[in-house]
Amino acid sequence: MKNILVVDDEKPLANALVLKLTHEGFEATAVYDGEQAIDALGKNTYDLILLDLIMPVMDGFLLLEKIKEKGISTPVVVSSNLSQSEDFSKAKSLGAVDFFVKSDTPISDIIGKINKILE
Repeated sequence: MKNILVVDDEKPLANALVLKLTHEGFEATAVYDGEQAIDALGKNTYDLILLDLIMPVMDGFLLLEKIKEKGISTPVVVSSNLSQSEDFSKAKSLGAVDFFVKSDTPISDIIGKINKILE
């Protein structure tokens, strides 16, 4: 079973993603900021990280840098309401494998992207 870490400070959305991912046959865990994500990554191995960029404590860009520094090779898909191409480019340069705009992307499409990456 594939294990997914959802990192998003919007708790209702994070929890909805966990429910949907679990329903689709994934193991999924939600954390609500970058520090919690670093903690979770220190304790468990994940097959994919679904990462919001704008969060308190530690934002997604800084978390991507930390993941890179620690040599964690888990694929990261960035989910954000930032839709500027610079944000996408910056996330990609920090190691993100895919990017989508939360407000424009139904959960079913997110699941589709995840399935494609994990195939």
